[in-house]
Amino acid sequence: MSISTARTLPPELRDIQLRTEELGRGYGLNFFETIFEVLDLEELCMFAAYGGFPVRYPHWRFGAEYDELIKTHMYGLQRIYEMVINNDPCYAYLLNTNEMVDQKLVIAHVYGHCDFFKNNAWFGQTNRKMLDQMANHATRISRYIDRFGFEKVEEFIDACLSLEDLIDTHSMHVKRAPDVEPIPHAALLREDDYEYLNGANRFPSKGYMDSFINPPEILEQEARDKRQKDDEKEKKRSFPDEPQRDVLLFLLEHAPLRDWQHDILAIIRDEAYYFAPQGQTKIMNEGWASYWHTFLMTRHGLTDAEVIDYADHHSGTVMMTPQRINPYKIGIELFRDIEERWNRGQFGGEWEECDNWQARQHWDKQLGLGRKKIFEVRQSHNDVTFIDTFLTPEFCARHKMFSFAYNESTENYEIATREFEKVKQQLLNSLTNHGRPFIYVVDANYRNRGELYLQHRFQGIELKQDYARDSLLNLHKLWARPVHIETVVDDRPSIISYDGSTHSIREK
Repeated sequence: MSISTARTLPPELRDIQLRTEELGRGYGLNFFETIFEVLDLEELCMFAAYGGFPVRYPHWRFGAEYDELIKTHMYGLQRIYEMVINNDPCYAYLLNTNEMVDQKLVIAHVYGHCDFFKNNAWFGQTNRKMLDQMANHATRISRYIDRFGFEKVEEFIDACLSLEDLIDTHSMHVKRAPDVEPIPHAALLREDDYEYLNGANRFPSKGYMDSFINPPEILEQEARDKRQKDDEKEKKRSFPDEPQRDVLLFLLEHAPLRDWQHDILAIIRDEAYYFAPQGQTKIMNEGWASYWHTFLMTRHGLTDAEVIDYADHHSGTVMMTPQRINPYKIGIELFRDIEERWNRGQFGGEWEECDNWQARQHWDKQLGLGRKKIFEVRQSHNDVTFIDTFLTPEFCARHKMFSFAYNESTENYEIATREFEKVKQQLLNSLTNHGRPFIYVVDANYRNRGELYLQHRFQGIELKQDYARDSLLNLHKLWARPVHIETVVDDRPSIISYDGSTHSIREK
């Protein structure tokens, strides 16, 4: 289902938009053209359920999310002020019941997001025409529903969505497979020199120098090693050669899928990669937008009558509770801390080596580099590197941060420690890979039976067995053969399996 929202922005809001845009650019923000539209509550909740887009493919989860959003808003449990999507041009949606001070805040906040979308490196490879692409995806899946039936298509989408996190979020920025290497100086070689390049491990050389550059005994040993490796591989008949983290790509390349199933899985994977940078930069993105709406509002956007309402709504947005991390609060405070430290010169070797508490408290070289530094940080970091690089013991102490753990004797979660390194490590663990386990394809011909063997690599995140069982069940629907995953259960290496009818678990 899609909604037409092409509505003219009211003149008062249009004036605020133009003024905010001018101020933002004046302070160095660089964003795509931004189109604002005003929606009512039902429309905004629908867009939010669709991930910010006016149209998505038909699926029950969007209806469930819409129902949750509309009820929590009506019961006063949460409030959606705006939505903005990473697109060129950016589209932002305002709630028609917002007070004017809220609309000012939201518009300034949106421009912070738009600047982040355009300039942060982790968004650099995303599709900037995703609004059109989402509509294309919806059309293709609707055609499959017409051809094969709603229940059949929906069941397959359910299976794909349960696996949508099994992608390699760094593959857009890191080349996993080597390129084919060209022959250096090939234009300088004579025709009779090429016979010396047939060996895969030969270095290019002139014929009369070949025995020195490519010693025969070394080449023979390498050839024997290669034959032995090939023989072992042939006996095992296993693939891939190296563990592959992008499980969805592996399924697209090797699973026995029909054409329509292959296309739907490709759509789910495409959208998963589009949304991945938003999960990788949630703290930074919200912190950057909050920094700029605070800066612009307190200096240019408020009248005397709006100050109290603004302070009330802003404090509610950045409020930190003992139960969870608020990305708005952590992000804005860490950006402010970085700005202050670089303004005062509190970085570098001299600062790190200073162990005089009083000197550190009054340290101020008046460098004025803070604004430049936070723009650099916004450009290159994600949440993990942001926290790892700039979180300090002083910051943790000032904001009373702590790590918690479950106490079996009291059956409650309690403060475990306020020690900086442990607090930082727990925070990094929750952010790494979006707090989800690392899963790799290890063998697609396990036991020489065409069975799929996955491996869970522990990097601070444990594998939940109930999630693992459900994922194996859905993975079996795509692979059509028994599937297995290696993990650790009760401190013992174990393999959880599903053969199409029953689950089993055994020690490795």
